[in-house]
Amino acid sequence: MPITSSAKKRIRRDSRRRILNARVRTALKQVLKTAQRNPSADKLKAAQKALDKAARSRLIHPNRAARLKSQLAKKGKLAPKGA
Repeated sequence: MPITSSAKKRIRRDSRRRILNARVRTALKQVLKTAQRNPSADKLKAAQKALDKAARSRLIHPNRAARLKSQLAKKGKLAPKGA
């Protein structure tokens, strides 16, 4: 059990962050599943945006986000940026 007030605060903060991170991870998984099952321009754009946001906040590793985005592009589901 925590003794100091800062340790107690850290437990409170960590539990709030754990809940928030779980929500964001679940939402990210749902967006990725819908983008892979039903590829449309809007869904793929949303999946790419969600991956970028998760990587920026270090919820997932940036290399993992890049790999997932690359896999989506490799399957031909992402529209070219110039078009």
